[in-house]
Amino acid sequence: MTLPADENSSRVTLPKTLHEAPLAAHMVGRMSPEKMMSVSVIVRRRKPLDLPSLGGRILSHEEFNRDYGADPEEFAEIRAFAERNGLSVDEAASSLPRRTIVLRGTVEAMEKAFGVQLEEYEGHERKEHFHAYRGTIHLPSAHAEIIQAVLGLDARPVARSHMRILDPRQAAAARSFTPMQVAKLYSYPTGVDGSGQCIGIIELGGGYSASDLQTYFGSVGLATPTVTSVSVDGGTNAPGGQADGEVALDIEVAGAIAPGAKIAVYFTPNTDQGFTDAITTAVHDTTNKPSVISISWGGPESSWSQSSLTALDDACQSAGALGVTITVASGDNGSTDGTGSDTVDFPASSPHVLACGGTQLTASGSSIAAEVVWNDQASGGGATGGGVSGVFALPSWQANAGVPAPSGSGRRGVPDVAGDAAPSTGYNIYFQGQQQVVGGTSAVAPLWAALIALINQQKGSPVGFTNPTLYQNPNAFHDITQGNNGSFSAGSGWDACTGLGSPKGSSVSTALGG
Repeated sequence: MTLPADENSSRVTLPKTLHEAPLAAHMVGRMSPEKMMSVSVIVRRRKPLDLPSLGGRILSHEEFNRDYGADPEEFAEIRAFAERNGLSVDEAASSLPRRTIVLRGTVEAMEKAFGVQLEEYEGHERKEHFHAYRGTIHLPSAHAEIIQAVLGLDARPVARSHMRILDPRQAAAARSFTPMQVAKLYSYPTGVDGSGQCIGIIELGGGYSASDLQTYFGSVGLATPTVTSVSVDGGTNAPGGQADGEVALDIEVAGAIAPGAKIAVYFTPNTDQGFTDAITTAVHDTTNKPSVISISWGGPESSWSQSSLTALDDACQSAGALGVTITVASGDNGSTDGTGSDTVDFPASSPHVLACGGTQLTASGSSIAAEVVWNDQASGGGATGGGVSGVFALPSWQANAGVPAPSGSGRRGVPDVAGDAAPSTGYNIYFQGQQQVVGGTSAVAPLWAALIALINQQKGSPVGFTNPTLYQNPNAFHDITQGNNGSFSAGSGWDACTGLGSPKGSSVSTALGG
């Protein structure tokens, strides 16, 4: 790639931006140089954010923006860089609190500005069409100091939904639940319904129809909650695709358990740019004001670039500082996460989220009769994700949890908590005009998000980043001691299948000050 003559001599590699050729895809040629595109440039914070140093204190948006947003002068430098390279700035999509400045221009201008070659790819299995680059991004040294990531130059799909529809062959033996029945089995707080709260939901595809939601909530005797669709990076509420079940599961589980809460659904493309922009948009949304965000999507850590991991993890860290809890599904493919070796799913592996694993729940009346690790891989199904991060260091709040150290050094253990996820003991939901029984760890993220919304209402203020407190209160959980997810087995205390266990809802509320 030939760099601009005036900047050749001072160009450096932007750290953590190495991208290998996409797996399970083949290149079909160079991108058309005239095609228009956009990128999200993530600029460094004014000063580093260290969540533990806040001691649980929740910052106002004003304080956060002043201390941990981007510096306006550094935004001005990026604007000048864009102008020199024939790019424009989308001011409406840019944000100092989100530290995101969005640049638009032709492929030719983007290649010149960032020192990459953009290529078109087609996926082997799903036939997705996307663009990507191989190698690293190159920037003038002055700009490389202030830019943490450039998202959008690579648009390969980064995540998959962690939802599993019940196999019809298992239907006769299945014992499904409504979300309210699961909440009752887990002793969720009563006398509250999430009023005054907003639950944010991140979706990387699919959509919902108002008629489906009305039919579902009417069938369980509830008024349909207020659901708002928020478009991020051109993503829209577009029902009619494979991801509709995921969207319905998230809305219906959260809305049935916390029917008084508003729900804001952030639709975005399935790219690292879309995923990160959706989280930062939700975290800094002062209109809908979600106090908890549910994420049921993810991909193996090994499939992410280092800069993308860092950018998205930083977004989750910002959530913690602002008092927004993020619940994330840990994956449905056991200890390997669908790869050839043990790995964990991201963003569940971020140390700034509450990672949610899966169980198989058996009830006797209104009580739990048995609960084991969800793993039906032997019959062609799935299993809860869990294991040890290959990227993130062991957080202080997990220091005494007994997380294994396969690499010889302490790393973040996944998951933190668990809940019913087996399709055979799954959730009755409704989408695309029909009722389905659905499981997967996708169900556990909104299950926990609804619990947080109830507790926030009880407490009268957001609980924020819950992990340090939850790890100090193991008695607030049903300890799951039977089953495995492949390489890891359940046992007393924390384990890499179900974390601390499934919730004793009222005890979790007490621990968090509800």
